[in-house]
Amino acid sequence: MRRAVLFSFYDDQGIIDDYVVYFLKELHKFAEKTLFYSNGPLADGAEAALEGIVDEIIIRKNEGFDVWAHKEGLEKIGFDRLGAYDEILMVNHTCYGPIFPFSELFAEMEKRDCDFWGVTAHKEMATNPFTGEGILPYHLNANFLAIRKRMLTSQDFRTYWENIAPIKTYEQAIVRHESQFTERFAKLGFKPDIYLSADRYGSHYPAILDLDETLRDRSPLFKRRALFSDPRFMEHYAGDIPRALKVLKETSDYDENLIWRNVLRSAELRNLNTNAALTSVLPDIRLKQEAAPPECGRIAVCAHIYYTDMLPEMLSLAENIPVPYDFIATTNTEAKRKEIEEAARQRPGVDKVIVRVVEQNRGRDMSSLFITCRDLFLDDTYELVCRIHSKKSPQVASTQGSLFKRHMFENLLNSKGYVSNVIDMFHDNPWIGVALPPLIHISYWTMGHAWYSNRKKTNEIAQLLGLKVTFDKDTPVGAIGTNFWFRPRALRKLFEHEWAWTDFNLEPHHVDGGLAHALERIISYVAQDARYTTQQILSSHQAGQNYAMLEYKLQRLQAALPLADFTYHCRMLDDWKAAGYPSLGGAYPPGSVLWSAGALGMAIKRSLAYRSPATVKVLKRIKRGLRFGAK
Repeated sequence: MRRAVLFSFYDDQGIIDDYVVYFLKELHKFAEKTLFYSNGPLADGAEAALEGIVDEIIIRKNEGFDVWAHKEGLEKIGFDRLGAYDEILMVNHTCYGPIFPFSELFAEMEKRDCDFWGVTAHKEMATNPFTGEGILPYHLNANFLAIRKRMLTSQDFRTYWENIAPIKTYEQAIVRHESQFTERFAKLGFKPDIYLSADRYGSHYPAILDLDETLRDRSPLFKRRALFSDPRFMEHYAGDIPRALKVLKETSDYDENLIWRNVLRSAELRNLNTNAALTSVLPDIRLKQEAAPPECGRIAVCAHIYYTDMLPEMLSLAENIPVPYDFIATTNTEAKRKEIEEAARQRPGVDKVIVRVVEQNRGRDMSSLFITCRDLFLDDTYELVCRIHSKKSPQVASTQGSLFKRHMFENLLNSKGYVSNVIDMFHDNPWIGVALPPLIHISYWTMGHAWYSNRKKTNEIAQLLGLKVTFDKDTPVGAIGTNFWFRPRALRKLFEHEWAWTDFNLEPHHVDGGLAHALERIISYVAQDARYTTQQILSSHQAGQNYAMLEYKLQRLQAALPLADFTYHCRMLDDWKAAGYPSLGGAYPPGSVLWSAGALGMAIKRSLAYRSPATVKVLKRIKRGLRFGAK
């Protein structure tokens, strides 16, 4: 078939990522003409990436979304000349692909007797979610539409595009165009078809919510939005994105790095990590037992050791690294330096020992890493580093401090088999830049509040380093506790900046709001800016303990709320928070969300007073402005 492609593209930074280049390169094999429409300016040098794979690049204002880009493309070719092509493909940038060869798609669809077709479709919905009323019709998804000659040359097709209403919002693009296009032309007698029938899948939106199943059926498209959608939406409809990624890895030769390097530029990190389940529970036996020893370049342990009584424990943990490694340490006195150096040299597996005394103890483990060890991680000597420090947390109860320490150490260096799996993970997934224990939450009030008073300082660091990422609103994906594995190149911006000792708080004021606590919260976002993912890692027994307590906490909270839908609970509590946590519902119209929130405040008060009076006593001492009504 003679085909022309109208490709609509938008990026708020004007960057054309490699996934777009690959997509167009593969699509161009099946088209004799490709017009690339950028809805907004392109970054310097971006156009060069498309040389030889598109015929023309048109820069237009970001108006009308894909709809108007495709309209202008049709007008550029000319409605009177559309008949020169057997098919016009109207495509946009919202999918990765081809996950499976486009040749499979076109070979199949060339057999079909139809006037227009798509890859996937959206089922009819009894209530239109965009308007709250009426029906959302069945429609082909507009990210990849093929229009054939009979329809292209019809007056109906021309009239549609000449008279289409202006599009000013994303919702209007759906309501006025995408959801109407299929039904309109079907009623006019044009026959639609679809590569993967929507009837084969269980959800109303197979392109996202059945992404795993569409990939099993060899869909060439992987919808980008699936990775950065609100996790509440994915949870509500049971969208299994981790399974989709597994299907991709096992059945396709598509380069996953194209996905991660793109999505990391725009996703909120916690949403991405949740949707893609970037959390690994690793066993104490190496998963690749038949393979050669793990190979991941030169490896180092970089330890800050203030409490030398923890030195034997830390050195024993380091011995779980199954390959030779360098032992790098910092401490605060010359006597401690000698003690550490002598002990490290006697340990098996250690190649090189480097022990340095910090100029000051301001900033503790953070300053020692980014100032004292700066030169060691700027020259790409090391591929992988395990950062640990002698964590005692003397500011909290000893049981809390010991639990936090175990949470760090046992999720980083639990056993030789465990560490082998960590190294294999980095080797097999070159897009992973940081691996860290998940957020500590047992006996710590971190869930939903882990920014504490560090958000302002973290924003300042982001501006200083020129980071182009979006911080998570409530809880950062942070290296809380500052024990983690990392690739030095993923954190290069942190090492390139010349931090000063005076940038850090004076001792003993190592408190929230200072540089050290902000740095531990920005580590994953620096990696994200460098286009690396952050993987949470847990040993099996730590995973069991954390999950059991997390499940208890969540069910305990939800048991005090009406109904059982998580999304509804979130909406109710968000509105309650926005209203200032009213304790009575009488001030609001019965049945309104705020009325429900007010009634909820009273319900929580009564529930806590009855079920957990100790909690009420604790809450009384918290000055957070929460009006639970308990006095």
